[in-house]
Amino acid sequence: MATTPENPVWTGANRPPLRLHVPQPPARPGEAPDFSALEIPAVDAGHRPDPETPAAQMQGHAFGLVRVLDLDGTASGPWDPQVSPEVALAMLRAMALTRAFDDRMFRAQRQGKTSFYMKSLGEEAVSIAAAFALDDEDMLFPSYRQQGLLIARNHDLVDMMNQIYSNRADRMKGRQLPIMYSVKAKGFFSISGNLATQLPQAVGWAMASAARGDTRIAAAWLGEGSTAEGDFHSACTFASVYRAPVILNVVNNQWAISSFSGMAGGDETTFAARGLGYGIATLRVDGNDVLAVLAATRWAAERARGNHGPTMIEHVTYRAEGHSTSDDPSAYRSAGEAAAWPLGDPLTRLKDHLIKLGHWDEERHAAMLTEVMEQVRTAQKSSERHGILGHGFNQPLDTMFEGVFEHMPWHLAEQEAQMLAEWRAAGLPDIKREEPGA
Repeated sequence: MATTPENPVWTGANRPPLRLHVPQPPARPGEAPDFSALEIPAVDAGHRPDPETPAAQMQGHAFGLVRVLDLDGTASGPWDPQVSPEVALAMLRAMALTRAFDDRMFRAQRQGKTSFYMKSLGEEAVSIAAAFALDDEDMLFPSYRQQGLLIARNHDLVDMMNQIYSNRADRMKGRQLPIMYSVKAKGFFSISGNLATQLPQAVGWAMASAARGDTRIAAAWLGEGSTAEGDFHSACTFASVYRAPVILNVVNNQWAISSFSGMAGGDETTFAARGLGYGIATLRVDGNDVLAVLAATRWAAERARGNHGPTMIEHVTYRAEGHSTSDDPSAYRSAGEAAAWPLGDPLTRLKDHLIKLGHWDEERHAAMLTEVMEQVRTAQKSSERHGILGHGFNQPLDTMFEGVFEHMPWHLAEQEAQMLAEWRAAGLPDIKREEPGA
């Protein structure tokens, strides 16, 4: 009913007042952990569709849970990838090495050797299995918790540590926040602290690969909280419209910094379901089951290589540590949540599986853990010879002018000369240049 400002008429006096829904976590600090809302179907509850299946016929897979390993260590069901003991052991070692690397670098941050670090504790299967499922030539567009991709692709640990320390051998010359690696030789795209930007980049790279008749596909990762970013939705639109050969991995580790997954929409539906509205084939996977992640990623890769379009995979996992070394999770979540997570620990689950098959035992496992810890310790000693963040300037000052333009413009050359002249006039010594790996 139209009214004038002079004669307002309120027509909703008898209606109930509107209310705003604010999601609440299932447990707060001091309360018992509660994961009762997480449904864990039987390993054989779902079927494995043909990779050519139209996305519209896969809606059920956005609400189920692809599983291979039961919690007792048994592997079965239609998604069982039937990997050899050698491959399974290689994945186990890569996860253990990633965890040892994280532990060592976390301690280095606490010792003041670097400013920042982010662990992937509890999420190692997401990266390691993907690296084993994809070809080495496929392009990776990671977020900041997929260091396992580089480790599984056998990248040099010393090089990774040099970047963390921003030392003289850092190929990034101290320009990137620690843990934001960039390794072109391993198909590892530069990590950005701006959330979700890697998704449209991955889709664009995949579109370019298809446009030039290449055979390489792309894969990208982001946390469930980042699905609320606009870049996520832009990427989904382009991936769907052009059927880009790309895998979009949503790592649902239950927490986005200090806000739980419900704040990003996790209470209303699954994150995998977001792909349905774009016509993208979706899978929801037990992210702590390395064999399930391997099988799902292989399926998505086969779909992409067959020109059947993109796949969105939601990895249901748990961030066992804080968001970063700057975070205190005890301020916002129950202290016992990590231990109560019903899908267990990815390393323990694969270890138990291999022991059950007779391919492994506790003694060899303990020896392997000692071996990877020693490997990381040795790499740390080698890296620290090039300096640590706490040592001050590790890069020659004139490097700030390099790597921006192919040919340095005159005004930057002028500024560089002026800076060096004033530096030397002050009697300050030049920092010795050192080639990476020297």
